[in-house]
Amino acid sequence: MSSSNTPLSEMGSVERGDTPETAAQPPAVHKDPAPDGGPRAWLVVLGVWCSLFVSFGWLNSIGTFQEYYQHELLTDYSPGTVSWIPSLTVFFIMGMGPIIGQLYDRFGPRYLMLGGAFLHVFGLMMASISTQYYQLLLSQGICSAFGASAVFQCSLNALHGWFNKRRGAAFGIAGTGSSVGGVVFPIMTSRLIRRAGFGWAMRTCAFLILALLVVANLTVAARHPPRPRDGPGGGGARLAKPFREFNFVLVVLGLFLFTFGMIAPVNYLAAQAVSAGVDATIVEYLVAILNAGSLFGRLMSGFLGDKIGRYNIFIVVCYMTGILNLALWIPASSTGAFAAYAALFGFFSGAYVSLLAVLVVQISPLEEAGFRTGIAFFLAGVAGLVTGPICGSIIGNTGGWTGVKIFAGVFCLAGTTSVLLARLRITRWQIAKVF
Repeated sequence: MSSSNTPLSEMGSVERGDTPETAAQPPAVHKDPAPDGGPRAWLVVLGVWCSLFVSFGWLNSIGTFQEYYQHELLTDYSPGTVSWIPSLTVFFIMGMGPIIGQLYDRFGPRYLMLGGAFLHVFGLMMASISTQYYQLLLSQGICSAFGASAVFQCSLNALHGWFNKRRGAAFGIAGTGSSVGGVVFPIMTSRLIRRAGFGWAMRTCAFLILALLVVANLTVAARHPPRPRDGPGGGGARLAKPFREFNFVLVVLGLFLFTFGMIAPVNYLAAQAVSAGVDATIVEYLVAILNAGSLFGRLMSGFLGDKIGRYNIFIVVCYMTGILNLALWIPASSTGAFAAYAALFGFFSGAYVSLLAVLVVQISPLEEAGFRTGIAFFLAGVAGLVTGPICGSIIGNTGGWTGVKIFAGVFCLAGTTSVLLARLRITRWQIAKVF
């Protein structure tokens, strides 16, 4: 049996379940195989780890700033208005995917990462001296988020070319960067705000991010040169091509739906624990516990994905995530139950971050990896932008916390089912196939 984890860019064809016209792919353009290891490839993994630490890891501290802005700095504004700062941060970090992806496919990662590093650090430095709502919206919600988006999406796209058979392991290891950042930043920011003030808390984070981005810019590189595609055929046709592939649509639809179910607990677990009477000192660490669990989940899903199939492991652990939302989060009322849920949810949902881009690239030509993964991240960004208002509406319209938990569980199960359907179509309904 040939390996079903081989990307389309290194195969003449693949069992896709589409019509021949839809399934046809352009000839392979990169003949040399990925090294799947070696010092240079693992240095790229290090750079991607740093990039995810300062982007996705940074996202996990925005709840701390939401609380500070709402109760200290921006008391004249409603919580809904203040929430646009973290909401825009999430959206722009994820939602710039198609634009960054197109630029990456045409020009490679180097200048995009340099520009992204500048914008990310500059935005945070400007936020540290901001005192007005519009200043924070522009500096933290837009400028910094634009930079973080360029950094993490370019680094993830570059990593694909260095690994094939061990791609899951590489992405799993790199994905732990966001988990570690998700543990460090929330604790670091909350304590620094109390002890050194908001300005120095933001500046300290910016200096740490700058140091890690220096490492990322020195180590992340594309294995193959960019290929500008200005030839016949029209840009519009190329941009529309992924949406004519039903399997691709099923995968990105599944990732989009799953994002709703994953973002809801991340955003509301701490608030729901407070309403249930959990001690405030414990609540402060719930997000850190969740991210610590996700570290091991990302490693596990990456390494097992190379052995039993990346789609297979993603489907199993994401179904478990949905079941946990319904079976453990709904009845949770004690400190132990919330801590257990946070650890288990983090562990099983960890595959989402480590394998999201891998799933898309596995059914895509490698030279289109940037744009196609960008589509998936854009849809995830849209889900992240609207999940908060949707959950707030559920709580305010008598659905209560139970309604939010059911919403999270159902969307996780629905998204995973869509990915499962794509996997079955691609493998021609072979249940036991490694894919």
